Amino acid sequence: MNQNFALMPTHFIPHGGGPCFFMDWDPPDTWNSMTEYLKGIGKTLPQQPGAIVVVSAHWEEPEFSVTSHPQPELIYDYFGFPDHTYQIKYPAPGSPALAHEICSLLKKSGIPAREDKERGFDHGVFIPFKLIYPEANIPIVQLSLKHGLDPSGHLAAGRALAPLRQKNILIVGSGMSYHNLRRFFHGNDPASDTFDNWLTMAVTTHNTADRNNFLTQWSHAPAAREAHPREEHLLPLMVVAGAADDGAGVRTFHDMVNGIALSGYSFT
Repeated sequence: MNQNFALMPTHFIPHGGGPCFFMDWDPPDTWNSMTEYLKGIGKTLPQQPGAIVVVSAHWEEPEFSVTSHPQPELIYDYFGFPDHTYQIKYPAPGSPALAHEICSLLKKSGIPAREDKERGFDHGVFIPFKLIYPEANIPIVQLSLKHGLDPSGHLAAGRALAPLRQKNILIVGSGMSYHNLRRFFHGNDPASDTFDNWLTMAVTTHNTADRNNFLTQWSHAPAAREAHPREEHLLPLMVVAGAADDGAGVRTFHDMVNGIALSGYSFT
């Protein structure tokens, strides 16, 4: 393994709503800012990653599970969208070897894990990565969330995977900093600003122990349950924060979509 690679940051990205980047909206610029942000992520990295690990909000299992198919199919797990969005292609290869390594790292840390040889990529993976790396030429392995959605358990899983960053592997959490669909479609929810401000404070806290404590106790934050009635879209953040070790957290994206505050973060 080439040891001259710069240490990879970790990222928590918003993946939008369904296949939102590949269809028409009113107003037409609704997702433009997020689209440009995702398209630009690759340029912010120290080098092109050799492989990518993605934790998506759209896969939960009784124990942490990892895709190990060499050529995963796509799972069109969104509903009621235009026909053409079910024809989107993203033929990125998988990596059985990386999947095995991930399971080994988790088990070494006392965290049960399993390989899934059948599972494909859900839209939390292929929709944003069609923008980030449209050539689909970098191996991707998807990691599930664990039932119960315990934040401390997901931070621990991230810590177990931290050594991958030294091997030119990019670890990405794909979710949303706000995910209350009922309020989202009504728009202009002040709770989104309140929670977004708290979340940014938590992520950018310089002391790692304090940061992890904030994230573990996220449900006690102002407007927490208004922003996340269920936390599956927030938990990918815990994994990438755990994988960051003592790396600094920064907000790398912020926009108002339909009057809702949405943010993305990275850890260096």
